[in-house]
Amino acid sequence: MASRSYSGAFPSDLSPPTNPRGRPRDTSVIVVVLETSEVYIVISLSTTRDTQVISVDPTTGYLHYLGKHGEDLFDSEAAALNYITDGSRILCKSTTYSKAVLGYAALGSYALLLVATQLSATVPSLPGGGCIYTVSESQWIKIQLQNPQAQGNGELKNIKELAELDIDGKYYFCETRDITRPFPSRMTLWEPDEEFVWNGWLAKPFMDIGLPGHCVVLLQGFAESRNFGGTGQQGGMVALIARRSRLHPGTRYLARGINACSGTGNEVECEQLVWAPQKDGKGQHIPFSTYIWRRGTIPIWWGAEIKNAVSVEAEIYIAADPFDGSLEYYQRLGRRYGNKSLGVNSTRQKKPKMVPIVCINLLRYGDGKPETVLVDSFKNSVEHLRSTKKLGQTWIQLINYDWHATVKLKGQQQTVEGLWKHLKAPTMAIGFSEGKYYSVKQQLKECEGSVIFNDDINGGFCMESTQNGVVRFNCADSLDRTNAASYFGALQVFVEQCSRLSISLDVDAMFGLSSSRYAEHNGRNPRTLPPGWEERFDSVTGKSFYIDHNTRTTTWEHPCQEAPQKPWKRFDMTFDQFKGSTMLAPVNHLAELFLLAGDIHATLYTGSKAMHSEILNIFKEETGKFSKFSAAQNVKITLQRRFQNYINDSSRQKQFEMFLGLRLFKHLPSIPISPLKVLSRPSGCMLKPVPSITPVADGGSSLLSFKKKDLVWVCQQGADYVELFIYLGEPCQVCQLLLTVSHGVDDSSYPATIDVRVGSSIDTLKLVLEGACIPQCSNGTNLLIPLTGRIDPEDLAVTGKSARPNIQESTHLPLLYDFEELEGELNFLNRVVALSFHPSATARTPITLGEIEVLGVSLPWVGILTDSRRGTEYIELLHEKLSSTPGNVGSKEFAKSSNSLLPRNGALGSERALSTGSSTSVLYSGSGNFVDFLTGDFDMPNQSDLNENTSSVNVEQTNLFDDDFDVNPFATASETPSAKINSKVEDFDSAHLYLKFFESLSGNVKGKGLNFEQMMKLEIKRLCLDLSAAERDRALLSIGVIPATVDPNRSVDISYLMKLSSLADYLALLGHTVLEDRVNASIGLEKINDHAIDFWNICESAELCTGGVCEVRVFSSSQDSATSENTSIFVECSQCGRTACKACCAGKGAFLLLNNTYRDLKIYGGSQGGGYSALADNFVCKSCCSEAIKHALYVDYVRVLRSLRRKGRTEQAALKAVNQVSRLEFSTISDYTQSVQYGQRHLKLILDGEESLAEFPYASFLQTVETADDSEPPLSLLAPFGIGEYKSYWKAPLDSTSVEFSIVLGGLSDVSGVAIIVGSCGYSTSDCPISTVTPWAARKPSGGERT
Repeated sequence: MASRSYSGAFPSDLSPPTNPRGRPRDTSVIVVVLETSEVYIVISLSTTRDTQVISVDPTTGYLHYLGKHGEDLFDSEAAALNYITDGSRILCKSTTYSKAVLGYAALGSYALLLVATQLSATVPSLPGGGCIYTVSESQWIKIQLQNPQAQGNGELKNIKELAELDIDGKYYFCETRDITRPFPSRMTLWEPDEEFVWNGWLAKPFMDIGLPGHCVVLLQGFAESRNFGGTGQQGGMVALIARRSRLHPGTRYLARGINACSGTGNEVECEQLVWAPQKDGKGQHIPFSTYIWRRGTIPIWWGAEIKNAVSVEAEIYIAADPFDGSLEYYQRLGRRYGNKSLGVNSTRQKKPKMVPIVCINLLRYGDGKPETVLVDSFKNSVEHLRSTKKLGQTWIQLINYDWHATVKLKGQQQTVEGLWKHLKAPTMAIGFSEGKYYSVKQQLKECEGSVIFNDDINGGFCMESTQNGVVRFNCADSLDRTNAASYFGALQVFVEQCSRLSISLDVDAMFGLSSSRYAEHNGRNPRTLPPGWEERFDSVTGKSFYIDHNTRTTTWEHPCQEAPQKPWKRFDMTFDQFKGSTMLAPVNHLAELFLLAGDIHATLYTGSKAMHSEILNIFKEETGKFSKFSAAQNVKITLQRRFQNYINDSSRQKQFEMFLGLRLFKHLPSIPISPLKVLSRPSGCMLKPVPSITPVADGGSSLLSFKKKDLVWVCQQGADYVELFIYLGEPCQVCQLLLTVSHGVDDSSYPATIDVRVGSSIDTLKLVLEGACIPQCSNGTNLLIPLTGRIDPEDLAVTGKSARPNIQESTHLPLLYDFEELEGELNFLNRVVALSFHPSATARTPITLGEIEVLGVSLPWVGILTDSRRGTEYIELLHEKLSSTPGNVGSKEFAKSSNSLLPRNGALGSERALSTGSSTSVLYSGSGNFVDFLTGDFDMPNQSDLNENTSSVNVEQTNLFDDDFDVNPFATASETPSAKINSKVEDFDSAHLYLKFFESLSGNVKGKGLNFEQMMKLEIKRLCLDLSAAERDRALLSIGVIPATVDPNRSVDISYLMKLSSLADYLALLGHTVLEDRVNASIGLEKINDHAIDFWNICESAELCTGGVCEVRVFSSSQDSATSENTSIFVECSQCGRTACKACCAGKGAFLLLNNTYRDLKIYGGSQGGGYSALADNFVCKSCCSEAIKHALYVDYVRVLRSLRRKGRTEQAALKAVNQVSRLEFSTISDYTQSVQYGQRHLKLILDGEESLAEFPYASFLQTVETADDSEPPLSLLAPFGIGEYKSYWKAPLDSTSVEFSIVLGGLSDVSGVAIIVGSCGYSTSDCPISTVTPWAARKPSGGERT
């Protein structure tokens, strides 16, 4: 169906718009808060012509955007604001004008929106276009949400601290170019390097709604440029771009050395870009060169602790095994700085055999120096890495240069000269990148070097040479000494860069002098000869030649001719020679950039400015005047640093982690990764009027509007119940129901109980909640009711209380995990929700209702069906995840690469899972979750190298009943039909395997003699066989075993149960930390090697000691029974030092529980904790572990397997839902992109400027459509044009004489026509349909004043 719509209903031209003066418009962001508490984000990008309006859901904080012209897509900012405010600005409570969106997060009771209110164009124009903006002023906009989730004071305090993070002057971005890689990047803006993206977590909500460009890619550090002049008319631009790595974020005493992500504290990649702009401004070609170096703390495991705020020296700790992760660190550098890392295939430049990594260590060493231990460890680490022979193409050189001692002994000038001597050879060998930018791509055909271009660039780059390798500077903190040394190293390169760009910085050239062999005659006429020289002419050619009578030699060259320029000549100069022969204005411009950058990095790391910076002004004449002042300033900064570090480091560390989305399970435990959608608004509606005691025009739609929080809806007097039918705005899996208590004066008028039914159409509703009690509470209270899918009555008959008739009930809490978990039906196509409210038996007043909200998770239908790129990725992902057999779902290899469950709020209740995200160098784990309930988070691989966290909450814990039970849900085991159960067991091979394993453990005692460990192994086997709890119980009952007798929660006393639960919860936190670190550690690397001994090292069957060199011998040894896999796996116990085989070794989780002390936290990852074992090969034998620790490993392992099973069920439901819309088989994915583009193109022609109203997912069928067995699914009739196989079509059953389609449209509008697309197979005379269209009006959707 189609209707008249606003003009320009299709995506507008993406060419940059211009303002009246002819230049591109600036990005504009306006945050509007109305008097009704509605919040809108109005964004007009500089790269597009239109304006988008993003609304913030007032309950969950979910960002809402559909891309419908006239609703949230407008031709201008003025039109968007006029629509939001209904033409009256009086309706606005507040308006915030800003320049860019930096991030957004929904945090329970509040949402935080970070915007940049003022920007500084610190690098106005890069070669090839693009401006780098530094955030000079920012604002955290706090949005009050109506989320009923309770939050503790500690969590609210953390949210407040996050909003106090200092942003101004320390972060920068580019709207049009990728600047996370060395210039020029071969990747587009939306494929950044994750190592340097600081707002990835805060930008995710915009990616989820299909607007990734509306939140900038934010980098931390420094970016600024300066103009400088050379000799003559030629000048240039120099930019210093410093990118801070996020792999080891944090503060001075909590982020030192290397961590579990193979990142070092205060790690910065610096880039010095020099180019020569065209004077005419045409920019036909721009020559440029760029030089890269690194700075950071020593890449070994070490830390430091200050005992108190007035301590003179911090105590330095070195880890027992300090080299773990160092190899991965250098491998990452080698991959990034090998000349192949820029993605260019040079034809002129041969690929070097090695990638040099030259480490300039500036630490103090010598007797009595506290940093000596670090110098020795650094040296040992390099020797160790060389001995492993795993560096491949990477070659490491370590140069020790005691900066402070040399300055004290020889002075600043000779210290600089000594540094230049060390740097000369490595700098010349590594070189720098050179190239030219061409604005016309045709010019690149003549390029003899390598070519770089992408969709972000008009034109391309011709690379003549590429830097190979990198110089890395370090001191203890990568602060003052490091900044000074890197400046003097970069200065030599800067002069050489200018020389090769024909920008001479020679003082002689500035005065018109040349560097000839006779320097004393440089100021004379060029024809003037030195004494003893004579000019003559050759009689044959007439060419001049010159006679040197002093030596009696002849030459064709004039003796005063300028000598060839020697490359890198200033490396051989003394300090005074350098100063006397070089133009100092450009040198001081560069020094100014380094001074500013040093202050920024020092402030981020220590909270104070850089010290000892006076040496950077060494080329200025007035340097000595301020030496006394500088000394006093250094003392002041030292005291300030020590106090700030001691008092504020922990708080600032927490701010960085929350900003990056790290350790959220610790800092914000109640916050889902992605909020749920409220699907009952804005386009949801009531399918039938709600009865009322007084006539109301909207028929009940106001019950779905958040604007009517104080609404008291009084139903008719004497009604036995009140029934509401809500049509949701999108098909979804319904997860929660949110009711607002509204009863006026008499609280007895509010309903006592509620029934809930859900379904994909009005005639397929299924009961999911019956008789749920609604407590009497004060007016305005929010009640959150979790909902599951329909539970099979047969499952209820065999699981739960009915399955334990002879078990004596006592106070029982399933602290370890829910042994009797009931799994509800999952359906992502639920569209109708029916609510039945029942009054209390004593109530004499009419039922009163308040606001009603339905929350759930919907698939990204728009992306799947209309975005050819995202749709292909989603379908491939679903097929990939379901390609493995169920038997492999629970395997250890599968589990260890996926997640570890985490308690959400204490030890009880639901669990939280983290799935492995993806990066360019790590294969996506098949266990990753596609979508998680109660969070709505989607996990997509290969999205701009973005690794994403996913959380899941168990929503299948409530026992819900259906009306049509054929089995009594409260029946005892003896009352359950045994024949039926036996037949079920016969149907499942997995059940037989489970029973065989059970019999191998219990023998003939039917499970009565099983201990805790055997019960846990039984559960592991069940999950590995992909059996539900009900299927397990059905199998056990078939052989006369009561399931409760094998429940691990009941096998130990309550005191041990609480201790074990606490240990397992803590282990889950540590495991979550390890996994998070492993995901980040994979950034920039091909893979992270997995050890054969994983986090748990649990075998569901009996495992015997391999004997041999094993000194532990926990189990009886049988050399013949040892597998070939285990015979070669031996490790050393970190506790007792004995050699242990795989069977006698506990998992890495045991090592964490035994070694997570305060000092370990300081060394192994600051406040993050536990991350040390993410890469380290440290183990503990089972003899050194208590029974509680070994049992905790079992509990955590079972939790993980349960999470994987829920994920697998979710993925199956998602794929089923997709195929119920259109059968997108894996074999047709290659044609998917072409089909989507074809459909969009032809639909535009068919509609002719009108809008399609009957398109899935916004439109759907109200009632079930009878369909032939061999037909396409009925929803394919409403799927976007072009989706599905080319020769596919829908068919009615053969016996049908007519078919009726009741379609609920996607919005209110005047229907102007119906378009029936004839299938590719055509119609015959007998089956050609004759259609009758009868439009009818439904109730107005909630909040639909502007629908």
